[in-house]
Amino acid sequence: MSNTNPIGLFDSGVGGTSIWKEVHALLPNESTIYLADSKNAPYGQKTQEEIIALSKKNTEFLLNQNCKLIIVACNTATTNAIKVLRNSYDIPFIGIEPAIKPAALHSKTQKIGILATQGTLNSELFHQTVALYSDVKVVEQIGYELVQLIENGEMYSKKMTQLLEDYLHPMVAQDIDYLVLGCTHYPYLIPQIKKIIPHHIKIIDSGEAVAKQTKHILEINNLFNTSKDVKQIFYINQAPQVMQELIGDKFRVAYKDF
Repeated sequence: MSNTNPIGLFDSGVGGTSIWKEVHALLPNESTIYLADSKNAPYGQKTQEEIIALSKKNTEFLLNQNCKLIIVACNTATTNAIKVLRNSYDIPFIGIEPAIKPAALHSKTQKIGILATQGTLNSELFHQTVALYSDVKVVEQIGYELVQLIENGEMYSKKMTQLLEDYLHPMVAQDIDYLVLGCTHYPYLIPQIKKIIPHHIKIIDSGEAVAKQTKHILEINNLFNTSKDVKQIFYINQAPQVMQELIGDKFRVAYKDF
């Protein structure tokens, strides 16, 4: 494995670009290839078998692009498929899990909220993590339709506002002081979430922790890029303009049917 090879990332759509931004900010000298499987979004409503099959397909696409490390930039794919991926492919994988630990350790009310997809909240890995903090009440809420609205370019629609209010107000009423975002799409909703919840509730996502872990894995495997030829490549199989708006004009999004 050459250290000049790119880092690969995949998600069930454009949400994982929130992870990519953190990785690129910390590791600007690394090349990356981002794969958005928007055609099959959201993964959160699919069976574990379907999620594993899609995750394998995405992994093999990135391996064919000679990626040296793969970030599963999707909570649902991580919680349902990363164990299978690690057993199936000889490459380092980094997953995304809801940041329950810091919320549980720092909560003063001993009540934290988690907004995530059905696939994440139903997963064995999620339940194992929650069980570690039995003294903390975890208020769970499935974010039905949030991913679809973001993928459809309706992030600031009236429907989005209404859904967020419907999901967040009951969590606030249960006296949470931390809100964990358990889907990589959701950090894009933080400005809207802040308008709905009280100021004292802290919002946590996994992006910064994933970027630090990526740096650590590159370091221990001696995989830091030594080339000055650095590229950021983005592929999507549906509605490329939605991703283009999220990542800005500096990078080009390519449509690719996969």
